[in-house]
Amino acid sequence: MTAARADSTPSAGPAPRVLIVRIGSLGDVVHGLPVAAALRETWPSARIDWLVDRQYAGLLALVPAVDEAVVLARATPAGFIRAVRALRARRYDVALDLQGLFKSAVLARGSGAARVVGFAPEHLRERIAEPFYTETVDPGAGGHVVFKNLALLRAMGVDDPPLRFPLREVDPAVLGEVRRVLGDAPVALLNPGAAWPNKRWPPDRFGAVAAHLGERHQIRSLVVWGPGENALAEAVAAASRGFAKPAPPTSLADLVALARAAALMISGDTGPLHLAAAAGTPTVGLFGPTDPHRNGPWSPEDEVVSAHLSCECPYERACDARVWCLGTVPVEEVTTAVDRRLARARGHGPPHRIGPPVTRPALAPGVPAAGAT
Repeated sequence: MTAARADSTPSAGPAPRVLIVRIGSLGDVVHGLPVAAALRETWPSARIDWLVDRQYAGLLALVPAVDEAVVLARATPAGFIRAVRALRARRYDVALDLQGLFKSAVLARGSGAARVVGFAPEHLRERIAEPFYTETVDPGAGGHVVFKNLALLRAMGVDDPPLRFPLREVDPAVLGEVRRVLGDAPVALLNPGAAWPNKRWPPDRFGAVAAHLGERHQIRSLVVWGPGENALAEAVAAASRGFAKPAPPTSLADLVALARAAALMISGDTGPLHLAAAAGTPTVGLFGPTDPHRNGPWSPEDEVVSAHLSCECPYERACDARVWCLGTVPVEEVTTAVDRRLARARGHGPPHRIGPPVTRPALAPGVPAAGAT
């Protein structure tokens, strides 16, 4: 293993055959899209494939910078063997591991690529991944994960590329169905679900935000949901005083179409929030166990309400702490953020700039947030 080669610069030679390895989750795949965009801009005729979990392959079908999604059908030995065989047949020059796990590093190395690039050990999620790389890159401390991902391109001589999220135009048929239910009023998307239970802000508070949007801004709300979350969407609608309705079942392409048409997206730290941000939708993100400076919306025009500084179980998938941090976030704090974001969108403010989101201060020990319920 060596550090990234300083003399690796884009050249007029043959365009490389590149494999991106980022198997999941949805938000993490979204955060990797600028890597594909930068590769395509640097080498328009490059072969760019992406190894991904089956359930996220539909998103990559919407990304013009990616030639093919190579699907990891199952995370089993047989599934790994099939994926490796498919990858080796493509004869990659470079494999970029954006995931930093043992399994992603094994698959990147198993691809047969001449160069396998990963993060320096202190930036890996699992340090056991390091021996499988031929080169490593130190992305620097802190910063958003999208810039950490882009840092891997230094090994290929690509420095400070622009931040772009290439997504194709999609069939807007789902919008017709939504309009039949909500009429022609502006629509906000509410996403109360998340894979981690401690990332889910209570549905009654989402409902109160929907009522605020309707009464103050004349915006109706559509509650989007994933597998097993339809009851959660119904609970939000029931608490909204009639201003929110559950969305119809949606594909990832449908979600992109809805996001592009929406006035706002309000969500915890989960895939739909990041997909909406990539589509250019104004967002308000609700953060607790994860750090918005690393995972939040990347434009300072967007709003973040964060209890991360008071979190007793950071980056844990379930919380048994005395005080659940996201539960301390009151409705009033979110509606204030909503008002600010809508005012900024309607005022045609300055172009999007990249920078850290604002985070709310930590709570003093034993002191509940004002208005918390």
